[in-house]
Amino acid sequence: MASTTSLSLTSLHPNFQSFRRCSSSKPSSRRVFFSPISVSVSEKPSVPVSPVTLPPPEPTKLPIRKIPGNYGVPFFGAIKDRVDYFYDQGREEFFKSRVQKYGSTVFRANMPPGPFIAPDSRVVVLLDGKSFPVLFDVTKVEKKDLFTGTYMPSTELTGGYRILSYLDPSEPSHEKLKRLMFFLLKYRREHVIPEFHSSYAELFEGLEQEIATNGKAAFGDRSDQAAFNFLARALYGTNPAESKIGTDGPNLITKWILFQLSPLFTLGLPKQVEELLLHTFPLPPFLVKSDYQKLCDFFYESSGPVLDEAERLGISRDEACHNLVFATCFNSFGGMKIFFPNVVKLIGRAGVKLHTQLAKEIRSVVKANGGKVTMAAMEQMQLMKSVVYESLRIEPPVPLQYGRAKRDLIIESHDAAFKVKEGEMIFGFQPFATKDPKIFDRPEEFVPDRFVGEGERLLKHVLWSNGPENETPTVGNKQCAGKDFVVLVSRLLVVELFRRYDSFEIEIGTSALGSSVNLTSLKRASF
Repeated sequence: MASTTSLSLTSLHPNFQSFRRCSSSKPSSRRVFFSPISVSVSEKPSVPVSPVTLPPPEPTKLPIRKIPGNYGVPFFGAIKDRVDYFYDQGREEFFKSRVQKYGSTVFRANMPPGPFIAPDSRVVVLLDGKSFPVLFDVTKVEKKDLFTGTYMPSTELTGGYRILSYLDPSEPSHEKLKRLMFFLLKYRREHVIPEFHSSYAELFEGLEQEIATNGKAAFGDRSDQAAFNFLARALYGTNPAESKIGTDGPNLITKWILFQLSPLFTLGLPKQVEELLLHTFPLPPFLVKSDYQKLCDFFYESSGPVLDEAERLGISRDEACHNLVFATCFNSFGGMKIFFPNVVKLIGRAGVKLHTQLAKEIRSVVKANGGKVTMAAMEQMQLMKSVVYESLRIEPPVPLQYGRAKRDLIIESHDAAFKVKEGEMIFGFQPFATKDPKIFDRPEEFVPDRFVGEGERLLKHVLWSNGPENETPTVGNKQCAGKDFVVLVSRLLVVELFRRYDSFEIEIGTSALGSSVNLTSLKRASF
């Protein structure tokens, strides 16, 4: 759940076994930015992979069409597309204009950041719901080092390790690390619902006080603190306020994420400044090293049983710690930071009628289940579940997906088939695929009950998690290990909101990571 930052630290010796804080850098694993990277989860030699015979491209009944579009003049074509993407057109228009120009939802283009951060910006773009799922098929595409796209942030930002998100399932480390993530999610599952209630009760109380004082309250900052408190309490049994990190967690994470994703952002600065500062050279990792070390210290001191499990799986405590930081702070917190304001925005815009329907459904089901919120009870809240799925369809927290063709492929859109050569980079912009008019009726509209009853058959086209919503993460695929966790906490947000309030009103703005939402009223529950 798809999301939203000076250096002097003691290195960790590879054979280190006793309890100790994870190091924010691992010199023996550091790599020059553009060099190939290979790190294993243990000191054992890597197991050679047997060569695999790949099948030829599947036959197709659709007409084969040459992929339209081009990459322009080397170097300058990539820069032109980058400027169009960020400034002259903007992201949505960048894609829409090319669909209209080429008469195709599959075409060639350059994806940011381009020179000098990414060595190759050329991609085959997929913008429809039929072609997009090829990006999830790990028999057809490789996902190695493609989590952020055409570039990979320095491993100095992750302790010298290639984190799970950057590993292809064919790599031996992938299975071990994903099993560790499954263990993390299962280990304290009984604490998730009560800790969410506790953390978000604090959030709503703070919002009410701020509205009473100022007439409105910013949802984002308080939501970020609630998200971090919840994740730390639920998954690690630690209250940040009682630790050295205090209330600094969200700011430390946001700064650290910025150093990884700055090539994909605009911050509202003058174009020339942003081009030089964000999109031409990576921000130097040493500027955020001390902040990252604070996060590492907090998680190392809080995750003893999980690190014990990591050692049982053959993963060093140090590597496990850096993966826990990334999974909790980048994947989980980052996703909540981006997605939760979007949920509030979409429901807020929908108006009082939907609010009343949700309040009645949620409160009646909770009452029928003895006044308790449980996973089984939430499964009975059909409208609430649909609202969460529709929010994920409209505003997927991770909009960009990448894969590199493992072999020559035939990729089909609704209208034609296209040949993609082995080694070519494939890119999909998820919000276009999940708003495909040939799949969804009124695709641009937020339809709260879209997935109620027969509508559940459309869940296979909800693709936010690096896989379809009706499929399950496994150690052999790249679907988000926390897919079901993200759905659960998103449901809990809606449930907590309408257990407390009949309705609410909002003002909407924008931010670098998504929507900025101000609450202007919260009408307390009256029935």
